[in-house]
Amino acid sequence: MGKRQSLSQIKLSDSQKEKLKEEIRAFYLDVRGEEIGMIEQMQLLELFEQRLAPIIYNKALDDAKKWFGQMMDNIDSDYYMLYKGERF
Repeated sequence: MGKRQSLSQIKLSDSQKEKLKEEIRAFYLDVRGEEIGMIEQMQLLELFEQRLAPIIYNKALDDAKKWFGQMMDNIDSDYYMLYKGERF
């Protein structure tokens, strides 16, 4: 196995970026009653992508690790439940 490369930045596809820019535009219009330009949409998206996405990604990893640990605990107890009663 090779050495793992660290994930330096979350990368979104072009279609994901377009969808998120539309969400940003809609948010500003619906919540703030303001139009937001394409440059501002892109700047906000880049801010989220660079600053928030890694935090959310790491939280998801922590949650997955916790869930996996709980499942492994269940497997361990389920394994011992399969033992047949032994009398010595």
